Amino acid sequence: MRGREMATPITADALVAALKKEGAKVEEVRDWREHNRDHKGPWGPVHGVMIHHTATRGAKETVDLIYDGHADLPGPLSHGCITKDGTIHLVGNGRCNHAGLGDDDVLRAVVAEKRTPTPNQVNTDGNRHFYGFECENLGNGEDPWPAEQLEAIEKAAAALCRHHGWNEMSVIGHLQWTEQKSDPRGFTMDALRERIAARLK
Repeated sequence: MRGREMATPITADALVAALKKEGAKVEEVRDWREHNRDHKGPWGPVHGVMIHHTATRGAKETVDLIYDGHADLPGPLSHGCITKDGTIHLVGNGRCNHAGLGDDDVLRAVVAEKRTPTPNQVNTDGNRHFYGFECENLGNGEDPWPAEQLEAIEKAAAALCRHHGWNEMSVIGHLQWTEQKSDPRGFTMDALRERIAARLK
């Protein structure tokens, strides 16, 4: 497990360095290094990476929404927002409002780096344990995922896996965390994990 139970969240500087080392295009948004929801609960130990779609259109509008949040859900809504051009916009550092409640059986599978069961409970705080990447897409199953965007998602997840010594099974979609979500739609997590595994080799 290599200290899996006590994995300390990556620092802001180390995240930027890890992403750039992976060859990612990184944009730092406003004061993202101090932007978090840490006053609402603990951040860490971290156990995995969660991928989402935004159900929005437009890069700037999407990044602003993920940074600021909205009346019902204050930002940051993830650690990074990945736009269609393949840029990883860093919007949060610490606890973020992206995962919500999910299934403790899924968390145990992620920690063990095993295939996750179908979620059927909402009893565990995912915002504490997962890095999140919101990816610009309408989420209707028809909006395309450009090659450069999929590559950026792969690089973002691989960078964190490499930093922590995790494998590709530490990367899940929001739909694997809770049955109340369908994201990401338009590609499969199995296909993404295959890409991450190949990159980590």
